[in-house]
Parts: sequence; structure tokens; C-alpha cells
Amino acid sequence: MKKIILSICALAVLQSCIVSTAAKAVTGVAKLGYKAVKGTVKGVSWAVSKANGKIDKDRIDGTWKIVGVYHGSFEQFSQDQNPESSFNSECVDGFDQIIFNSKRSKYKPVHCSTEKESWEKYDFEFGKNPLTKEKENYLEFNSSNYISIIDINSKTMILEGSLMPKQAFSGGKLYLLEKIK
Repeated sequence: MKKIILSICALAVLQSCIVSTAAKAVTGVAKLGYKAVKGTVKGVSWAVSKANGKIDKDRIDGTWKIVGVYHGSFEQFSQDQNPESSFNSECVDGFDQIIFNSKRSKYKPVHCSTEKESWEKYDFEFGKNPLTKEKENYLEFNSSNYISIIDINSKTMILEGSLMPKQAFSGGKLYLLEKIK
């Protein structure tokens, strides 16, 4: 009789442990899924942390399509529970893009895939950004404009600053770009 009561008690304890462990696993997966959804727009993932250390300047090279714009700073984005990225291109054919040539330190913003814009010179820097007063990777152009490079990988790049004047007037400060070439 003792063995039956002892085994029933042991079974009850094990079952409660299994249920609580399963509940923790489901909660953990739900949090992870929420963060993944929070950080994506149109299937392209936003970075949720700044790059640590200096980024190789050649990583910026190529053609980048603008996919998302967040109305606020990176600090606001990282604290926002439901950040919404809004970017509606006015382009019927083509898309807004930026072409970087890191060897010549030049970039060209291209509206609606027409190549009528001229090349502009920039300096790729790592250090104390005069605008944000933080040590980070940034681009300096026209000797007084700064764009912070939040993160960059082989597929996406996140920039903060007044990249597109039209978007900046409505509060757009954080830009998600997807590499196309």
C-alpha cells in the first residue's frame, strides 16, 4: 500500500514538473516569435542592436533598395513594443535606391531607378559622431551631415539620419535597406 501511495505522489510531482516546464518553453517560444515579428518588415529583418566595433568600409559597397522607414530614432525603435515601419514608394516602375562605391567613397541616391542623380562624396568614419556624441560607424558628407550606420550584413543595412529629405520632414530617421547588387 505504501508503494502505491508513494508512486502516486511521485507521479503527481513529475506531472506538475512536466507541465510547468512545457509552459516555460511555450512562453519562451512566444517571446522569441514576438521579437522576430517585431524586427521584420516585408520579410526583411531589422537589426535590433548596434554593430560593435568598426565595420569594414567595403561592406557598404553595392546597390541598396530602401524597404522600410521608421519614424523615430534607433533608441526609440529599440524601446518600442510595436514599431511600425512605413515606406510607400511613389515609384510606379522601379524603386528608391542608393548606390555606394566604397573604393571612391562616393554614393548616389537614385529615385525610382532612374540614374539621373550625380555622385556625392562621403567619408566613412569610426569614432565619436559629432551629431549623436556616441562612438559609432558613420558617414560624413558635405562636411556637416552625418548618417549613422547601425548595422550591416550581406543582405541588409540599417542607417540613421536624414538620408531622404522627403521622409525626414515627416519624421523618418531610421532606414532599412536591402542589397540588390
